[in-house]
Amino acid sequence: MKLTILGGGGFRVPLVYGALLTDHAEGRVTEVVLHDLDDSRLYAVARVLAEQRSTVADAPTVTATTDLDEALRGADFVFSAIRVGGLEGRANDERVALAEGVLGQETVGAGGIAYGLRTVPVAVDIARRVARLAPDAWVINFTNPAGLVTEAMSRHLGDRVIGICDSPVGLGRRIARVLGANPREAFIDYVGLNHLGWVRGLRVAGRDELPRLLADSDLLGSFEEGKLFGVDWLRSLGAIPNEYLHYYYFNRETVRAYQQAEKTRGAFLRDQQARFYEEMRRPDAAALTAWDRTRAEREATYMAENRETAGAGERDADDLSGGYEKVALALMRAIARDERTTLILNVRNQGALSVLDTDAVIEVPCLVDANGAHPVAVAPLPDHATGLVCAVKGVEREVLAAAESGSRSSAVKAFALHPLVDSVNVARRLVEGYTAVHPGLAYLG
Repeated sequence: MKLTILGGGGFRVPLVYGALLTDHAEGRVTEVVLHDLDDSRLYAVARVLAEQRSTVADAPTVTATTDLDEALRGADFVFSAIRVGGLEGRANDERVALAEGVLGQETVGAGGIAYGLRTVPVAVDIARRVARLAPDAWVINFTNPAGLVTEAMSRHLGDRVIGICDSPVGLGRRIARVLGANPREAFIDYVGLNHLGWVRGLRVAGRDELPRLLADSDLLGSFEEGKLFGVDWLRSLGAIPNEYLHYYYFNRETVRAYQQAEKTRGAFLRDQQARFYEEMRRPDAAALTAWDRTRAEREATYMAENRETAGAGERDADDLSGGYEKVALALMRAIARDERTTLILNVRNQGALSVLDTDAVIEVPCLVDANGAHPVAVAPLPDHATGLVCAVKGVEREVLAAAESGSRSSAVKAFALHPLVDSVNVARRLVEGYTAVHPGLAYLG
């Protein structure tokens, strides 16, 4: 079985390949094709993968190419993990937004809109090529903003594109852990959009254990979200929000912390990864060791400004292992082998969440089998969450309209309507600022 990874020179690709090395069952991936526009990054990642497979018998073969059509042709699965504009683009997204006093995070607020505006046209081109060159392939989208990009691709691939994110999985795992439950035996009642969702229940053997967590102050304050949001706020919500909702619930404090930080997250990652890729130019460098060291630092500093604002301290060691590659592998196994499972995924609504239309991509539990991912019908959200979900989905639709038409006014509208951008004038200046620093936004008239 052939797996093509777009963005194959990306830093997190070894996580995916490492997960593949643990799979020895019939029908596994036997061929991995890495595609990237930067051949030096492909070379660096290929070196890491070579060390990973050096002690594994029958490891999937690895080839690398800068030819997109060649990479896609004949693929059974396509992982899309591209970053249009690179980490320099992410750093610019953050800088332009913070100069206007608004959030520049890569998936939330102004930064997420800017990233989406330059990513959607590229993702749509990929979707069209997949439909032509590998019409039977399943596309698993890692590319952020994951929900928005998945919805853009679904207009050309239908339900054969599925978006994944490890945030809901990590959240469910943490809740199960503090409750003493096995995460694999728990059903997580999670609903929302990508990076905008809430756990409303965690059922084990048919019993909802979340009320027990909310009633116990010690348990509730003992894990990442309890530290980040505070016990009182979680009880007020009656749910456990995705960590990215910290940007909404504590926006002013977070923006201030980002403005005062020595470096933005994007600038930190840009400089950190530049050192890694530069080190990989040395023939004598221990590739896997260098990658492990860089990854550990990356994970430990994740959302550092938010945790500092909340006084949450350092991340727990159990939360440093990532997990999106495990979700991707479980999804791929379920489809390829009909190993039926339930996963939280980004898929077309299909009526699961009544407040949104059928084609809106949402993030909910899905039953997965050989025919793809099928969203589970979920109960309505409370009014405050419904308002936020509908507002952000409206913004996403304006981003899609701007990307399709090249309309500058639609781009301004997307920024202006976002809950974390509070001024039409700020929205106009953001569009001016982003088009000045991103050549990829030249299409906005």
